[in-house]
Amino acid sequence: MGNEEDYEKKIDVLKTIEDSQIKSPHHVPVGNYTQEADNLYMWVQDDREALTAAGLSWELVEDLPTRRGALIHAEALWQSQRKYGKESSREWTERSPLAYELKNRMLKAFRFAFRQAPDLTKKLRHIAKGQGHPNMIQALNDLCALGEANTLLLEAINFDLSLLDRADREAAEMAELLARATSDRRKDNEAKKIRDRAYTHLKEAVDDIRAYGQFVFRENKERFLGYRSQHLRETKMKRARKLKAKEAVKNDAPGESA
Repeated sequence: MGNEEDYEKKIDVLKTIEDSQIKSPHHVPVGNYTQEADNLYMWVQDDREALTAAGLSWELVEDLPTRRGALIHAEALWQSQRKYGKESSREWTERSPLAYELKNRMLKAFRFAFRQAPDLTKKLRHIAKGQGHPNMIQALNDLCALGEANTLLLEAINFDLSLLDRADREAAEMAELLARATSDRRKDNEAKKIRDRAYTHLKEAVDDIRAYGQFVFRENKERFLGYRSQHLRETKMKRARKLKAKEAVKNDAPGESA
């Protein structure tokens, strides 16, 4: 069975996991974790009799590859969604300052052109007071409409009327881009939550199997080590070496002179 098939088989189960129970793989990369799950599955095969005698359900062991495959596919889906989300966010970051600049440029010109028309300056104040990206987009639409209705006043100050068409285009394009970026962020959050659920589902099985293995083989070091995380063990060893090195440097440092 492929990873995608494992994912489809497990998706309904993953959706039932409560938000309060969801865990994220903060301490180990997903690739490392799925490899350790695969290693664990192979390791337990020789210990079936001892583990089941202690109460371990062998169905949980047999379900391990499916949980592993579901996580691998969920991780791939999330990484793919993150890529698309980053692209739309990057495009928004690049283009939005120019749209804000156009809005401010038009506001300044319109205030001068309409300075002797109280009804128009009132409309400008209303357009200018909006804050945030959606209001910026609306402002471009409103300024375009207001400018097209008062071209004579704008021509009197030598305003570039082509900016009205530009504002219309920018408003439409930025609205679409903002909607896409917002949608991508939501999809990213949803994909990550499913990935975390898949990790939680696999972790439940891994933790349970390891707990049984460590109990059953607590006096058999060779078998016991197969029920511990190699990644976490190496991480702890690295931290210990770094701490020891820091202590050595500290101890070797010359003392303050009296």
